[in-house]
Amino acid sequence: MTRLWSYRWRAALTHLSVSILVALISLALVFKVWYPAPLDRALDVRHIYFLVLAVDVTLGPVITFIIFNPRKRRRELLLDMACVIAVQLAALGYGQWAIAQGRPAWLVFNADRFDLTQASDIAARYQAHAAPAYRHAPWTGPRWVASVNPTDPAQRNELVLESAGGGADLPQRPDLFTPLAGQKAALLAKAFPLEKLNQFNLPVQVKKALAPWPQADAWLPLMARVRPMTVLIQRSTGQPLAVVDLRPWQ
Repeated sequence: MTRLWSYRWRAALTHLSVSILVALISLALVFKVWYPAPLDRALDVRHIYFLVLAVDVTLGPVITFIIFNPRKRRRELLLDMACVIAVQLAALGYGQWAIAQGRPAWLVFNADRFDLTQASDIAARYQAHAAPAYRHAPWTGPRWVASVNPTDPAQRNELVLESAGGGADLPQRPDLFTPLAGQKAALLAKAFPLEKLNQFNLPVQVKKALAPWPQADAWLPLMARVRPMTVLIQRSTGQPLAVVDLRPWQ
């Protein structure tokens, strides 16, 4: 009996080691590519993802410990382990798919602010009419774009009515996306001086957040589903430098 328990512990720990390795790869994909800091906090994805990952990492090794028996025939033992791994991978795959659906896709300059558009927010029916660069939500991290109102009055009215009814607005309409560089004048006209951030945040927090970005000399709000943040801007280029975890309003 002691020997059986020893085999079970060894099998479970081996399974746990592999599970942790897979979890680390998953963590790198989610928090380094799909949800780069601080956007993970802007969407509050950490809690649910860590819960799903913790359950998945422990699920397989626990089942392995319960069912592993070296006295079984080799084929039967391999079948048992294949079933355990299949269940574990299915759980991880579902969690990963759900996280991927909500990944930040576009950081959209919209009139006087930026909007964080998630992949699941994009109005799919307009993707076919978008420029090739905007037809698909990127998988390698969110990209900066701008949105512009339709030039046709009828289309503008349609947009207003749809958005007022809870439908797609400018940040969810890839057919209205345009390169951010072409909106430099509009962006700079709405940008705020850095000193204004002290009205909504502690000065020490502002100083710490700005320290890695000495070239930043303006900012705009970033609207996100859970937690609004701040986009730092360099006026000389009219380009955003980074998103920082500072409040853009009270």
